[in-house]
Amino acid sequence: MQFIQEAFKTNWISPLGENINQFEKQLAMKVGIKSAAALSSGTAAIHMALKAAGVEKGDIVFCPTLTFAATANPIIYQDAVPVFIDSDEKTWNMDPVALEEAFRKYPQVKAVVVVHLYGLAAEMDTIMNICKKHGVSVIEDAAESLGTFYKGKHTGTIGDYGVYSFNGNKIITTSGGGMLVSNNEERIAKVKFWSTQSRDPAKHYQHSELGFNYRMSNIVAGIGRGQLKVLEERVKKKKYIFEFYKRELGYLEGIEFMPINEWNEPNYWLTAMTLNGKIKPLDVMEALEQKNIESRPVWKPMHMQPYFRSYDFIGTDVSENLFANGICLPSDTKMRDEDLGRVVDTVKKLWWT
Repeated sequence: MQFIQEAFKTNWISPLGENINQFEKQLAMKVGIKSAAALSSGTAAIHMALKAAGVEKGDIVFCPTLTFAATANPIIYQDAVPVFIDSDEKTWNMDPVALEEAFRKYPQVKAVVVVHLYGLAAEMDTIMNICKKHGVSVIEDAAESLGTFYKGKHTGTIGDYGVYSFNGNKIITTSGGGMLVSNNEERIAKVKFWSTQSRDPAKHYQHSELGFNYRMSNIVAGIGRGQLKVLEERVKKKKYIFEFYKRELGYLEGIEFMPINEWNEPNYWLTAMTLNGKIKPLDVMEALEQKNIESRPVWKPMHMQPYFRSYDFIGTDVSENLFANGICLPSDTKMRDEDLGRVVDTVKKLWWT
């Protein structure tokens, strides 16, 4: 509230002001990267990352199939062509083997978008080595993984560009907003130019390039500055929720929780698990719904979506199986042990009856 009130007091409520400047600076310092651009959404940040990477009409972009549509939609905004890559079971993220196969089929690819699903880091060393070998830009969609570390490095800082989301459901929120980060300060400066309608430095309104209305407001950035202060606290609570569910439900037949690898320090954004027995995800979701408890399926793969079905898919059936058998449990940081207990008791009764 202090930062928001400051924006009103100084009359800087537009996409300019000290909150924006400080939010960009503080987040860049938090994750250990040189520069950041505060934007209106994570989707806008992915769009600007693709443009900054030189993706143009007709270019091929590799994208994980197991993700939210916001990862893939900006590829279409740039009139580019998505090719969807399967997941691996070890990370639930982009499968490096399928990625290699995709490069063999499409050597002319322009960029690769990697997602850190549910706060779980993708296998970045292998993916980066593959992409460097082929000379393509890597964009990390870390919308769900702010606060996640891969081998000691923040996700979003390993590739050429990183994207964070501050949507209302993320680990910290500004109500709506996103951030693009990179060590390429020139490209981030260019993104700030594009995202403020590409206004040339002239006394009159002059535009030599296509512009976008993508900058974050100074009020929203004030919320972000306050939220950054509690990021570690939120990660700690998310981990507590995951461990609570795993301890109470992990022994039940057919349940397997999302994979936590030794090189991965997740933010545990959502606790997800798969069911491979007689009890199905829909059974669990319906039982919880009867108690007024919301749960969700795992993301439906992009190559199965009506809009994206015509685009190529490289892989097997890992992502389809995760979708068919996966469920995301309630994971809000405001949940008390009593709330977690209600979820656990409701789920257990399905195995006891």
